[in-house]
Amino acid sequence: MTKLFMLHGVNHNLFGKRDPKQYGMTTLDEINENIQELANELSIEVETFQTNHEGEMVEKIHEAFLTGADGVVLNAGAWTHYSYAIRDALDVLTVPIVEIHMSNIHSREEFRKKSVFSDIVTGQISGFGEESYLLGIRAAVAAAQK
Repeated sequence: MTKLFMLHGVNHNLFGKRDPKQYGMTTLDEINENIQELANELSIEVETFQTNHEGEMVEKIHEAFLTGADGVVLNAGAWTHYSYAIRDALDVLTVPIVEIHMSNIHSREEFRKKSVFSDIVTGQISGFGEESYLLGIRAAVAAAQK
């Protein structure tokens, strides 16, 4: 069975409360429920994880590597723009990595337009709100099955 890790980054525990214009009113728990519904539909396993601590995110990426995950979907939030520690952890992976963002990072502030992960991920999905997560899961499954 295909197993993916869905990694949620810093401040994502505040979805539904934080900046609804950019991130909507859907909570992280609701997003994770939608991910699990899609996982059941696709007959895959998805482990979801959220942290506000960079080192914990690095450890979870290491776990994905060491346990043989088939792919990683990552919304790293602000870490996308500056975390070389997370980038280096991701670079160890030999499976598809899909970077996602709820908002269109390319139409926002200048600093959000750069992803330090962009040259090592399989692809990036942004700007589709909570649907970005489901698109990312589908993309990771398709890439893992190639």
